[in-house]
Formats: sequence, C-alpha cells, structure tokens
Amino acid sequence: MTTESPTIVAHAMSADDVIVALDSHRTGLTHADAEQFREKYGPNALASSTPVPGWRRFLSHFNDVLIYILLVAALLKAIIGDWVEFGIIAAAAIAIATVGFIQEGRANKALESIKSMLALDTQVLRNGEWISMPVEELVPGDVVRLRSGDRVPADLRILSENNLQVDESALTGESISAEKDVAEVAQDAGIADRTSMAYAGTIVTAGAGEGIVVATGAATQIGHITEMVSEVEKVETPLSRQLAKLGTQISIVIGFVTVLIVAVGTLVYDFPLGDMLSAAIGFAVAAVPEGLPALVTITLALGVQQMAKRKAIARKMTAIETLGSVDTICSDKTGTLTQNEMTAKVVSINGESYKVTGTGYSPVGSIEPSTFSPAMHEALLTAALCNDAGTEKTESGWKVVGPPTEAALTVLADKAGVSREGYSRIGHVPFDSSHKFAATVDSYPDGSRVFHAVGAPDRLLERASLEIQADGSTAPLDRAAWEHRISELSSQGLRLIGLANSTRPDLTEKTPELAEIEEITFLGVVGIMDPPRPEAQEAIAAAHKAGINVKMITGDHAGTASAIARELGIGADHDELKSLTGAELEVMTDDELAAVAHEVDVYARTSPEHKIRIVRALQSHGDVVAMTGDGVNDAPSIARSDVGVAMGVKGTEATKEAADIVLSDDNFATITAAVEEGRRIYANIRKSVVFMLPTNGAQSLVILVAVLLGLALPLAPVQILWINLVTAITLSIPLSMEPAEPGIMSRPARAKGEQILQGRTFALVGAVSLLIGGVTLAVFVTVRNATGDYALAQTTALNTLAFSQLAYLFNCRILEGSSFTRRTFTGNSSVWKAIAALIGLQLLLTYAPFMNRLFHTTGLEPISWLVVLATAVAVFIVVEGLKLAIRKGAISRPTPKV
Repeated sequence: MTTESPTIVAHAMSADDVIVALDSHRTGLTHADAEQFREKYGPNALASSTPVPGWRRFLSHFNDVLIYILLVAALLKAIIGDWVEFGIIAAAAIAIATVGFIQEGRANKALESIKSMLALDTQVLRNGEWISMPVEELVPGDVVRLRSGDRVPADLRILSENNLQVDESALTGESISAEKDVAEVAQDAGIADRTSMAYAGTIVTAGAGEGIVVATGAATQIGHITEMVSEVEKVETPLSRQLAKLGTQISIVIGFVTVLIVAVGTLVYDFPLGDMLSAAIGFAVAAVPEGLPALVTITLALGVQQMAKRKAIARKMTAIETLGSVDTICSDKTGTLTQNEMTAKVVSINGESYKVTGTGYSPVGSIEPSTFSPAMHEALLTAALCNDAGTEKTESGWKVVGPPTEAALTVLADKAGVSREGYSRIGHVPFDSSHKFAATVDSYPDGSRVFHAVGAPDRLLERASLEIQADGSTAPLDRAAWEHRISELSSQGLRLIGLANSTRPDLTEKTPELAEIEEITFLGVVGIMDPPRPEAQEAIAAAHKAGINVKMITGDHAGTASAIARELGIGADHDELKSLTGAELEVMTDDELAAVAHEVDVYARTSPEHKIRIVRALQSHGDVVAMTGDGVNDAPSIARSDVGVAMGVKGTEATKEAADIVLSDDNFATITAAVEEGRRIYANIRKSVVFMLPTNGAQSLVILVAVLLGLALPLAPVQILWINLVTAITLSIPLSMEPAEPGIMSRPARAKGEQILQGRTFALVGAVSLLIGGVTLAVFVTVRNATGDYALAQTTALNTLAFSQLAYLFNCRILEGSSFTRRTFTGNSSVWKAIAALIGLQLLLTYAPFMNRLFHTTGLEPISWLVVLATAVAVFIVVEGLKLAIRKGAISRPTPKV
C-alpha cells in the first residue's frame, strides 16, 4: 500500500479537468470507488515517529572518548583487584552519563504535533449523499464540504465557494485570511497565491464551499513539511564540536604518555608492572577532565533558569551556548517583528489626509487633524456601520471579535468617537470574492436610508461615478487621481480599504441587487497595517551593534514586508533594501542563492522549502543562523537552523516542538536578550574551562615527573578523582554565575570556528599547570623527605593542589585584566559559598576516619596548613604576574587547533 496521491497540478487546472483527472464526479465517489482508491493511495494520515527507548538514550551518553578512558581505567583496576578504586572510578563515569541523560529532556515531538493538526471528522459526498466520516478514510477524488470554523481535512481543489476565506498563516505566515475562488491560477503560483486550493490543517474563517480531495496523508503540504522535518540533518553546536576535538586530543596524549610511563618505569627503573599500571591509571585519571561535562551541563542548566526569567524557554540546553555565537537572525514578520493586530494608520479623503495614532486593537489613540470635515465624518460612519467586527478587553489585552480587517475599522471609528447608536441595518451583502466588497443599507435617525460599502478600492472605483468633496458635496470621479494616490499608499506597505456610499431613493431592505449597485460615491481609502512592535526597532539596532545581521523571511508581499523592514531598521542601507521573492528564488540554483544570501534583507512570499534553502545558503558562508517562526511552515527551517526559535503564544505546537528556544512573549526583543545571555554563558564556560584544565594539567605533570624521576606517586588515582570531581566542580560553579561583562553586546559575534582556548588563554593554562604541578610536587617531596610519612606527604600535596586551585579561582574571575581589584572579591556571593564548601570538604577528607580509609589520607598539623595556605597565596600572586606577562606579549603560544 502506498501513501502517494495523483500527480496533477490541481491549482492550475480547471475544476472540471481536476474531476476528470481524478476519475471522480461532481456527485462524489461511490463507496466501491473509494475503497479501491484507499487500497491504492493509503489512509489520510501522517506516519508516526518511533521514539528512541530510554535505555538507548542513556547509553548514548557513554559515547564520549573521555568516558571511555575512565571505563578502561576502572576495568584495569578490576583486573588487578583494586575494587574500592574500581567502584569510585566507575561511579564517576556513571554519574557523568546520568547527569547528561537527565538534562537531555524530552524527545522531539514535532512530527506528532503536526499530525494533530489534521481534523477528526468531515462531511463527504458519497453515492450522492452527504455523510460524516473520519478524515483518515478520505481518498483523492472525494468531494468535501467546508464551513466556517472547519479544519481543512486534506488538500482540496475548490469546486464552489460562497465568500470562502481560510486562515493559512500556519502554512504561509500571512496574517490575513486568504480568499478562495474557483478559477485556476498560474502554474508557478506560490502556496500563498493559490486561491483555488485549500490545504490540510488550515482553518476556514468565513463562508462555505466544496472541494475535491487532490492529496492525502504524506502527499499533502502538511505531510511534505513533516517529511522535511524528519529529514533535516542535525547541526552540531560549536561548543560540542570543540569539546569533542579537545577530548580526542586529550585521549591521544593520554594513550601516548601512559605507554611511556609503563615503559620507563619497567625498563629504566625496573618497577613492578602492577605499580606501573597503577601509575598509568593515575595519570589517565588525572589527565581526564571528568568534571568538564558536568560543569558544562550545570552552567547551561543555570543559564536555562536565567533565560526563562527573560521570557526565553530553552528546550535544548546546547542552544543556549550556540546563541552566543549567532551572527544572523532570520525572523518571521507577523507576530514577531509586528504585533499581528491590524491597525488603521491613515485615512485619505479627496484633498485631505488624516494620520491615526495608536496601535493594535486598543481604542487608545487619536486622529490628526482632530477636526473632521463632513467628508471625513461620512467615511468614518461608513467604516462603523458596514462592519460586523468588535473588540473586547480581556486580562491579556484587547482582543478582536470578527475579521481583523473589519476590527481595524471598528477601532478607527472608536478613536474618532463615531458611534453606531441610532442607526439600524435593514439590508446586508456579505463580502464575496466575486465582487470584493461588503455592503449594508442602514436607516439613519432621520429616517433616511444610505447604502454603505467597504472593500477593495479598485472594485469600488469601478462602480463609482462620483467622489465626495470636503464639504460633503459630490463631484465627478477623478479615477486617475485616486489610482495614483492608491499606488502611493500601497508603496508604503499599507493594505488599503475603500469606502463608498449612496443615497439612492429606491433603497429598501428587499433590494436584491445590492451587490450589483452602481453609480455610487467614492469616499476615500483607509490604510491599515500590522504595526511593528515598538521594542523591535531598538532590539534590531542592538543586534546590529552586536555584529548580528537580521533578515526578514515572510509569506507576505514584498512591498508590505519591505516597508515594515525599512521602518524597523533592517538592512545596512535602509533606503536601498534588497528583497527577493519566492518566485525569484525558485528559479535560482543553490550556488546562486548562496552568492546573494548575505545581500538580501527581505525574503517575501516564501514557502517552507524556500526557508530551508535560505538557512542553508547562509550557513554555507559559515554563519551561525537563528531562525524564528510560529507556523508549521517554519518547522523545517527551524529544525535545520543552528538555533530554532518558536513563538510561545501564537506559535503552533509543531513549531514549538521543532525549536530549541520558545519565546513566552512572541517578542523579537527577547531574542536579542537571549543572545546576550548566550554570550554571557559562553564566556563563563570559557572561564570555567580555563580554570579547570590546570587542575588536570598539574596532576598529570605530577604523576609524569614522579615516574620519570623514579619517585613514588605523589597522588593516588582516587585522590585525583576527588580533586577533579569534587574540588574543581565546587569551585567552577561560581564562575558559571558570573554576571555579563561590560560591553558584551558591543562586540562582534564570535567566529564559528573560534576555539575555547585561544592564544592567551592557552598560554595561561599551560603556565598555571606547570606552576601548580610544580608546587604540589615540591610540597610532596619536601614533606616525605622531612617526615618519611607517605600518607602525610600525599595529604599535604592534595590540600596544596586544592587550595592553589582556590587561589586561581580569583585569577579567573577577570581573565583579561588584573585581579588586584575590589571587583575580584565582590559581585558574586556564590564564590564565597563555594569556598566555604571546599574548606568543609577538604577538612572532611583530611580528618574523617572513613574518608582516610577510602582516600588514603591522614590528619594534618597546623604547620602543614600554614604551608598549604602560604603556597596558595603565592600561586595567586605569581599567576597575576603570568597574566600581565601574557597581556604584554612576553609569554605567548600559538592557538591550538581545537
């Protein structure tokens, strides 16, 4: 059984030709035909994704080269019978994997969310009778009935319609409902321009109609998007790439040195093989930054909480770090950059122009000039009376009741103080796609009757013979002048609504020809638009300052989109915005698109396929791309981008599930705030890595030098694990809570290939590793030679290492400047909490009998503590000298290829 549908270009064919091509009839299919087609085409359903079992997701967290080293070390400990250290090392590996598993969160449910967009039941014409049946049973050739409020059950070719309007924003991103028509359209028409089609998952907002099913299940537009989501390749984050390379390089070094240790110990010093295996294991455990995965996870988890406070909900922790390297944001227009609330901005009467202030559906605002001519009053009265929409105030703000376009006219009348009271409607012609206007006959308080019409300006001009003058009188229509004015307003991105009336004496409530009335008086036009969010312009300016390009990708028309983009400040040259339409993009190759991708500011009339191609074109230049959206049509490109951002209020569930970040306020400004948070988190991860690696470097050098010099091991493997997992993490966590550095959003976005350890930081890690390793080894040798007590020497060396790392923590709070400042010791209370925790843990390790048995430690005398503390202070001072020398170029090291 297949899930294919007939291959026809239904939108470009006449309705009768489509019926013939599908072997169907105006009276629908017979039950026998339908059963045959079901066997051929399969059910009208989307395939479910197979979830990954929990045990497999858990085991996947062991797939890390550093974890492999720990597991091999544990296995070797088991082979030589050291079960205590085997248990500690194995427990550390399991703990790291468990943390990753818990923080991974829920699996992606995008496909199931898209599947839920299909309707449950529908009205179908079978054997010449209308019946209700589940949508899964629909087949190509079925004739389906559509009514206001219905969810379209499959892809349909319109057969008949009566003012049929469909909300296709989930597919096209266009906020205004699409008007449907029986007439075929051009073969190359984009989805938003296919007025002869209704697509699965969209919603009928007005009117009624009938359509014939041309595609079901996976062959529908929704099914096509589902397939694109499932096929989108996963983009690895910059940090994960860097950490993976770092882990591989560390593992290679560990493998080489462990062989060297065994060879030197057994061949040069004739040490027992078992002792050398223990030393090699000690070196491997010392060199592995076991705490690094946990540290990154904790830092990102804390970042999740901070971003949530800024109204950005992170579904995937790795996206937080990636946000810090974003250099291109592709943003949807409607609802993200704009308010998704149609608002009247200007009223143009013959010789007069009125500016309307205020945005959205709130009646707060004014009209300038505030003194209205008789002509303006007639226009406002028409807007109020030929209108069935209203607004209401809710806890979350003003909401529209009725079509958004009519609501804009209602709010306009409210701002002008024009009321419907005293007027009564006695006749009505609803909006219809055939004549493109709505009309009413209204009774005035004085008993007169007036015809009012609201609709497409060109259609009203066709029927008009007069135009109103400022004083309320009429004159012959100057159609050319109006067409020029309409063209001017349209170029500003305004959607225009024409207003007209007539005082014909023969108007009655029974007039059947209202839709055909002519010789009306043209009053003027109202320019409406979905206004930009007030905070979006400032946010875009902040993004540009941070070196981030902003591209608008929308299903709306190029003129409207460019006007909004210009007002928002998108593009390097706001007066010379470059736009590209979906039709133009369609004929371009991927290479041609990549060549112009950076130059284009606005992509208009785009489809889901276009959006993915745009994202890929930008990524081909090395851009780290964030993609925002709210409709199911955005899901594939959101999944393909480096950081997918979905709207939490008006976004579809499919989009939210495909996204990495969900905005709880649907606000572009929140994206720039999230980028700032991402930069702060990445900077803190870098500080934490620079802080943590010298611990491993120092321990590794201590073991390596001890073996090469034929000395006993200064640190046991379990002691090394203690330092790596307990001490290093305890002290690293405060660095993850560091506030954002001054001017963090004035810097360019970091390069995609930028490494965590750059020249200066790499030099600092190497120098501090030598310093802390040297003093630790020196303390061990001094105490052992002075006392002969091996446990005392190890315990003193262990505490020297821990407290030297504590001192180094203060050096790392300000990496690029001097730490001899008050700021080093203030501004982050978690630093002192961590210090208190470390002191408590080290005292427990040193004096608790059960810890002495597990970790081979012993109690210290006061003189030993003086040595430890004096060494720590010396480390802080020397490291500041190293930082100064590195800043002045006295110490440098090429950046490693991490």
